[in-house]
Amino acid sequence: MGKKSTLLSRLIGAPYIVWAVIFILVPIGMVAYYAFTDVTGAFTFSNMSEIAKYTDTFLLSIWLGLLATVISLIIAYPLAYIIANSGENRQKIMMMLIMLPMWMNFLLRTYSWMTILEDNGFLTTTLNSVSEEIWGILNEALHSFGKELKPFEPIHLINTRGAVVLGMVYNFLPYMILPIYTVILKMDRSLIEAAQDLGCNKFQVFKNITVPLSLPGVVSGFTMVFVPSVSTFYISQKLGGTGTTLIGDIIETQFQTANNFHLGASLSFVLMILIFICLAVMNKFSDEDGEVII
Repeated sequence: MGKKSTLLSRLIGAPYIVWAVIFILVPIGMVAYYAFTDVTGAFTFSNMSEIAKYTDTFLLSIWLGLLATVISLIIAYPLAYIIANSGENRQKIMMMLIMLPMWMNFLLRTYSWMTILEDNGFLTTTLNSVSEEIWGILNEALHSFGKELKPFEPIHLINTRGAVVLGMVYNFLPYMILPIYTVILKMDRSLIEAAQDLGCNKFQVFKNITVPLSLPGVVSGFTMVFVPSVSTFYISQKLGGTGTTLIGDIIETQFQTANNFHLGASLSFVLMILIFICLAVMNKFSDEDGEVII
C-alpha cells in the first residue's frame, strides 16, 4: 500500500517537476551560461567585472524598490484591516474595486499616469494652481513686514524619482493588500474575543493579537512588492525619464539595443542573487510552519 501511494504521488507530481525544470531551472541555467561566457562561448569573468560600473544603479533600484514597498505597506495594512472587518457584501465590492485596475494592461496603467503627471495634466495643473494661490497669499502677508518670497516655481511631477515610486506603488499595491487581507480574514476570532474578555481594549487587541498574527501576510506582501519593484524597467522609463535609470533599464538596453546578451545576463544573474538574498532574509522571519517568529 505504501509503495502504491508513493508511486501515485510521484506520478501526480511529475507534471510540476517537468514544469519547474523547463520554466525555472533551464532559464536560470541559460542566464548563468551567458553570464560566465563570452561571444565565443569561452568561460570568463569579464562580464562580472563590468558590473562594478553599475553599483550606483543597483543601489538606486534597491532604494526606490524598498521605498515603494514601505509606502505600499503603510497604505495596504489599514486598508486590508478595514476590508477584512467589513461585512461580506462590502468586502466583495471593495476587493473588486482594488482588483479592477489590474484587469487593465500594465503598460496602459503606467501610460495613464504619464498623462496625469505631465506638466499640463490634471493633477499637475491643479497642484500648481492651488500652490500658486497659497504662495500669493503668503507673499502678501510677508510683504506687509517688508519681506517677500522668491518667485513661484511650478511643480514638476513627471520625469522624477517620486513619479517612479508612485508608479510602483500604484501597480503593485494589490500584491500587498491581498496577502494581508487574507491572513486577517482567516484569523481565529476566538483569540480576539479572549483578549477582550481579559480586559484588553481595542488598541491592545490590535497590537498584541492582530499585528503579530498578520505578520505572515506582511512578509508575503513585502516580498511580492519588493521583487517586481527592484527589477522593473517600464515604469522608470515612462515616469522617470532619463534621470532615473534603474537596473531593469540597463538589462533591457543590453538585450534590446546593445545586443550584449552576456553583460545583460550577468546583470540579471546578480539581480537574481540579490532577490534570492532578499527572499532568504524575509524567510528568516518565519519558522518551519510558516508562522512569523516574534
